[in-house]
Amino acid sequence: MEYGEAVSYIHSHFIGGSKNGFENISRLLAEYGSPQERLKFIHIAGTNGKGSATAMCASMLRSAGYRVGMYISPYVIRFNERVQVDGEMIPDKDLAALVTEMSGAVDRLFAPGKMMTEFEFITALAMVYFDRRGCDIVCLEVGMGGMADPTNVIPCPLVSVIMSISLDHTKVLGDTVEQIAAVKCGIIKRGGVTVCYPRQEPGVLAVVMERCGEQGSRLVMPGAASVEVRRETVFGSEFGYRGLDISLPLGGRHQVDNAITAIEAMLALRGQGVSLPDRAIVKGLAEVRFPARQEVLGREPLVVVDGAHNASGAQSLAKTLRHLAERPLVGIVGVLSSKDYAAVLQATAPCFDCLFAVKAQDKPGTEGLRPETLAEAARGLCPKVALCGSEREALEQAREAAGKAGAVVIYGSLYLASTMREILLEKE
Repeated sequence: MEYGEAVSYIHSHFIGGSKNGFENISRLLAEYGSPQERLKFIHIAGTNGKGSATAMCASMLRSAGYRVGMYISPYVIRFNERVQVDGEMIPDKDLAALVTEMSGAVDRLFAPGKMMTEFEFITALAMVYFDRRGCDIVCLEVGMGGMADPTNVIPCPLVSVIMSISLDHTKVLGDTVEQIAAVKCGIIKRGGVTVCYPRQEPGVLAVVMERCGEQGSRLVMPGAASVEVRRETVFGSEFGYRGLDISLPLGGRHQVDNAITAIEAMLALRGQGVSLPDRAIVKGLAEVRFPARQEVLGREPLVVVDGAHNASGAQSLAKTLRHLAERPLVGIVGVLSSKDYAAVLQATAPCFDCLFAVKAQDKPGTEGLRPETLAEAARGLCPKVALCGSEREALEQAREAAGKAGAVVIYGSLYLASTMREILLEKE
């Protein structure tokens, strides 16, 4: 297969959704000698922040000289972004060759109608690739949930990380944060070490503590109260923690909490014999990059792209918007129909002088919410709400409304963020 054929095969050959259990992915990985048994992992679950924490951990480990695999989802830039080694996406030729090779194993192992899911296949492909590239440590982001997520096919990781947990994917994971936490805490394994995001709801923290107790996992809680934030802007933060002077280029106060959680994961590795000098932690965080997480992609006007797509993410974005209150503030919002768009708008729409509603582009297994529905929900929360028929139209009108001194904030879906990034980064 060529690259395009390989990506088309992945999207068309497998079933959508998720399956319980690890029978399918284990069977496929066994064809390649079960590489997940040879690799070492930091396993990261949560509702919000898990992608950022995965990128932070990978960057700090790279700065310490390790060969680091990173597995994330969904992608923002292009499909290859999901599987990275040392900060480089899997090359097109390697992805195509691996899909070609593994498709033969899939055909041998699975009968039509009993096919594995797309996410199972991609996860298995990543494990094979990381093993062949000789990765020292893999930073592994959970897809959804935790307990039955295909990434949980791994043995006990070096560190399990539980990021911020809130309501999302309720039809699959449960109607309460406690139910969702119980699913996500399924990545906590016997005898391991668990690092937990510091600002959890009491019910969530109770579930984390109970699971750690059952599994005999040592629980580490970052000291959020001991963080000294010296500067906080949309461009990033400077803060002190555990005697370290950190400069973080990811905007938002929540990213400081994500960072101290990632730092504690690195310190937990030290206790297992992994060499991680302070300078690697500082350098790794200073160099971390993660697209569409309050990412600045324009200056006059300021243009910020954020993947906030649920209530918790929207609340974090709203806190950052307060730092821009002195500017004319214009929003572009597009949300998937499966999300709680009312909660997203409730948190963010009052921050804007003007809000443009667009449709987040449909992807396999997803559907963008009608902009008419978004606009109707936003009226009464924002003084001016308008519909736009396309992302380009929305961007043009938003820039005009903001003026050079203003700010345009694009949010509501990582799929919208992906499309807007392409438009914003086009060469003039």
